Amino acid sequence: MSTPFPFTAVVGQDDLRLALLLNAVSPAVGGVLVRGEKGTAKSTAVRALSVLLPAVDVVAGCRFSCDPGAPDPACPDGPHEAGAHESRAARMVELPVGASEDRLVGALDIERALSEGVKAFEPGLLADAHRGILYVDEVNLLHDHLVDLLLDAAAMGASYVEREGVSVRHAAKFLLVGTMNPEEGELRPQLLDRFGLTVEVAASREPDQRVEVVRRRLAYDDDPAGFTARWADEESAVRARIVAARELLPSVRLGDGALRQIAATCAAFEVDGMRADIVMARTAVALAAWDGRTDVLAEDVRQAALLALPHRRRRNPFDAPGLDENKLDETLEEFGGQGSGADGEDEDPDPGPDGPGGGGGQAPESDGPQGDDAGARPEAGEGGEPQPSGAGSGEQQPVRAGEPFRTKVLSVPGVGEGAAGRRSRARTERGRTTGSRRPQGALTKLHLAATVQAAAPHQLARGRAGRGLVVRRDDLRQATREGREGNLVLFVVDASGSMAARQRMSAVKGAVLSLLLDAYQRRDKVGLVTFRGTAGDVALPPTSSVDAAAVRLESLPTGGRTPIAAGLLKAHDVLRVERMRDPARRALVVVVTDGRATGGPEPVAMAGRAARLFAAEGIASVVVDCESGPVRLGLAGRLAGELGGTAVTLDELRADSIAGLVRDVQGTSRRAA
Repeated sequence: MSTPFPFTAVVGQDDLRLALLLNAVSPAVGGVLVRGEKGTAKSTAVRALSVLLPAVDVVAGCRFSCDPGAPDPACPDGPHEAGAHESRAARMVELPVGASEDRLVGALDIERALSEGVKAFEPGLLADAHRGILYVDEVNLLHDHLVDLLLDAAAMGASYVEREGVSVRHAAKFLLVGTMNPEEGELRPQLLDRFGLTVEVAASREPDQRVEVVRRRLAYDDDPAGFTARWADEESAVRARIVAARELLPSVRLGDGALRQIAATCAAFEVDGMRADIVMARTAVALAAWDGRTDVLAEDVRQAALLALPHRRRRNPFDAPGLDENKLDETLEEFGGQGSGADGEDEDPDPGPDGPGGGGGQAPESDGPQGDDAGARPEAGEGGEPQPSGAGSGEQQPVRAGEPFRTKVLSVPGVGEGAAGRRSRARTERGRTTGSRRPQGALTKLHLAATVQAAAPHQLARGRAGRGLVVRRDDLRQATREGREGNLVLFVVDASGSMAARQRMSAVKGAVLSLLLDAYQRRDKVGLVTFRGTAGDVALPPTSSVDAAAVRLESLPTGGRTPIAAGLLKAHDVLRVERMRDPARRALVVVVTDGRATGGPEPVAMAGRAARLFAAEGIASVVVDCESGPVRLGLAGRLAGELGGTAVTLDELRADSIAGLVRDVQGTSRRAA
């Protein structure tokens, strides 16, 4: 077993360490979401925390970690009698992004069912994590069906399994810790709200601190055991402080003054629901206990707000998390004065003992990922992308996108086998069972009835004598299920001068932004290709981060001629490369243009030839017709015909238009079943 990097040896990252320690003191705070760029010690700090947690007493032999002082009456391994118990270290269980549903919640023990003829439950990761830590690295990439199961367990403190003749309920109370890189996509709002606290981390820009990070890491890699031994005293001190804070926690008083500040702060920042108020209260109490105090002070409330509210203020995935600290201070002063103790009286702040994550820690600085990299869209005209060649002299400044709206569902025809999502029909690990087949490779989802049916006729020939069923490899059947998949939605946006005419670009950007929001909700990858002047340009390679696409879209300038052929050929190259990287993910090409091809030699004929490449390969496509005015030439409709797709106007794109609620993209996909 590898030796974890010492928690106290992590350089900097005060807010990250403080948030983790507060959850160690009071697991009721609700866990931590750590957002930040790669290589910032996110996973290192989380894994190091497990070593500091106090040991837990469990019923001896119980697979579900029941507390001997209050065993779960519904425990599948129960009922437990008073007596044998044991003490063990708190567990940290890692949930892989690609885990199956059975691995998370548990399932029927197939081996015992087939060999012994009995129903037995095999626990999953939720059972292993009970009374410990459940850690999800890259939590924003977790499949939706696993997210749903986590939400249920986190809300009820228990896991319910109803499948294949097994009905089991067991306790599942755990500290949920997730790490993510915002550049790879955002987290579903429902799961985001389940994390009690959130912190933004970034690499230090101070040379001395970066030197110390490298020095400690190299020393650890050379001799993990020796390095850990050198930090043993610091680790023991923090472990003892956690134990002391846990013992003090029930004695901490949360007065009416502090409660009023908490309620006023949540109301001022317009957070949804009441979970924020409860999390802030628990965090403020934990901060006081961590500092060795029995009264909650105003600075505890302030620090709790900085940790508990930023991720709850987001109204859409393109909003940057964060708080206006001036507004926070004004609210706290208005409703609490100089300080609010247990009875709302002024008190002198107690700085508390020094140590990792000491009380009154400061909020993350405004640079790094919590700025533009976290999804904030720059003002028009700021930091535009490099211009494609031949942009022309008629370039116009970027305009703001119009208000987004709910769009119709654009889906790829046929049935795919891509990553789980919410757009097009697909054979997936989760969904309704549609049949069975012989497994191709490893068996991942057993169709029990079909397996028994295949084995039953051969029992006499195989000499069956006991209760168990004699099953061979050829009898096994894989369940086939149909659900929804996420697609690659590649936007090909006309940024020429004709699109800028009559102030259309604001409406066009609003439409694309609306489709990006839809792609976020349906768990798609997105890419952005633009064309103007004489060339097409890959403004954003395919990514899971719709935030990045929104930023590039907002800063998109316009002007020059309309090289539709160049844009389509560039998009075709992007799809070719992406198909090699992820062959199972089907593509949906969304061309946003008025159809007036003017760039390059023989622009209309070349645009038609480029479009027919997509039709020949069965690539699903839709053209958003941006033509306006009383006289319409229907050029976008002709382009859609060449692509083998369909055309919709900006008005028809709205879900509430009279044209219908759902529009399937016409055309066939070469990989559709």
